[in-house]
Amino acid sequence: MSHGYESGRLNLPFVGISTFGKNRYEPDWSKIDADFAILGAPFDFGTQWRAGARFGPRGIREASTLFSFGHAGAYDHEDDVTYLQGVRIVDIGDADIVHTDTETSHANIETGVRAILAAGAVPVVLGGDHSINIPCIRAFAGRPIHIVQIDAHLDFVDVRHGVRNGHGNPMRRAAEQDHVTGLTQLGIRNVSSTSKEGYDAARAMGSDILSVRQMRKLGVEAVLARIPKGVDYYLTLDIDGFDPSIAPGTGTPSHGGFLYYEVLELIDGLTRQGRIVGIDLVEVAPDYDHTGTTTILAAQILLNTIGRIAHNRG
Repeated sequence: MSHGYESGRLNLPFVGISTFGKNRYEPDWSKIDADFAILGAPFDFGTQWRAGARFGPRGIREASTLFSFGHAGAYDHEDDVTYLQGVRIVDIGDADIVHTDTETSHANIETGVRAILAAGAVPVVLGGDHSINIPCIRAFAGRPIHIVQIDAHLDFVDVRHGVRNGHGNPMRRAAEQDHVTGLTQLGIRNVSSTSKEGYDAARAMGSDILSVRQMRKLGVEAVLARIPKGVDYYLTLDIDGFDPSIAPGTGTPSHGGFLYYEVLELIDGLTRQGRIVGIDLVEVAPDYDHTGTTTILAAQILLNTIGRIAHNRG
């Protein structure tokens, strides 16, 4: 980890190369030695109403330097816990993306996730649009996972305009995989990416769907009680699950979304009742947010998630 005084350099957040959290860069995917490995998936070809999520990984990495705590960890006075202390995080760079070739780009993302899993680390993938979830889930083949999705949109389209593997399809593709044991889809609201038939199909294939208002009425603990306990979770977090008042930098904003602590408290609960074994965060498009609020939110929720996974695993 490249924090503090090292080789005579202070290496503060606003200098140097922006790896995620200013953690060590490991370009050799056969030499991953970490608890968590960050992989960029800068792909958004032909699937966005407003393109730009391909710049998400760079934006999130740059914003994450604000939270480059180093070996001292990150003290949270509310929990009286120092998170990230001694947690080994590496950034392995980006999967090779050919923006005119979905199949090749997705295959390269899957290769990266498989390399992380083979090293015994938790993959944390920075999108890119939500289609990058498709190769991430494929990489877990043979490892049973329950998917928890935070999103404004159901993303359960089967095929539309000939597209099977776009940003409206990932949860449908996931539900078709034998190793996906169920889906919990949270934050779904307003006019969605999926027709009524898609909602019917999702429920028939084992999905539990709640809107933001339904979640708030139930409360976090009641929502957690609906999610299977003692299993491995894959967390897919679309930044448009948050309200655009705090996350305007996304391709398809949808008002009425979550606030920060609603999502963090849910994630914290997941880490206490099961194991989060993989994460992707998608649809950050920095060009639509001149303040940088969206990329900072993405970096903060990921680092806090990593910290809670590590801490609650004991």
